[in-house]
Amino acid sequence: MRRRHLLAGIASVGALGGAGAVATGNTPRALGLGSGGAQPVEPTTIQTIDAPGSRDGEVTVPADGRPTFVDFFGTWCPPCAEQMPDLAAAHDRVGDEVLFVSVTTEDVGGAVSESTVAQWWREHDGDWLVAADVTAELAAKLEVGGYPTAVVLDADGRIAWSDSGVHSADRLVEAIDGATDR
Repeated sequence: MRRRHLLAGIASVGALGGAGAVATGNTPRALGLGSGGAQPVEPTTIQTIDAPGSRDGEVTVPADGRPTFVDFFGTWCPPCAEQMPDLAAAHDRVGDEVLFVSVTTEDVGGAVSESTVAQWWREHDGDWLVAADVTAELAAKLEVGGYPTAVVLDADGRIAWSDSGVHSADRLVEAIDGATDR
């Protein structure tokens, strides 16, 4: 009888863990099935925004032949604003060896003006490339489920690290360095 209870308990833990993975949207990566595997992410070109440290034009993610760091944010997102000082410190530490870009999926040019994003960028001391993924195509390819989300792609365009939430500059640089050491 005790053995049956033990086996039922173990099965329950497995079921709860699986349900938690499904509920949080982490099933593909938790099982090694998502784009975080060995397959490179298909390049996506998005529009950049004329703001401090940025330029009007476009950028292709992932970068060809070098690691790429992508920060997904929203101007409406308090944790995204909280993340900005650590992003600035990480950007200063990694230099130009890595394509470093922050991306909003807001409807820039529609419901949200480019000047609104540029103003938010100035207010939060952004000084690197900022872009708009208005169709959320890049966000879908990188399996972004919350904001802020940071994604590191290695030089071959494969996801090396991805996590939602606010992170320290040290943690971001550690993740970026992990992709450059591959």
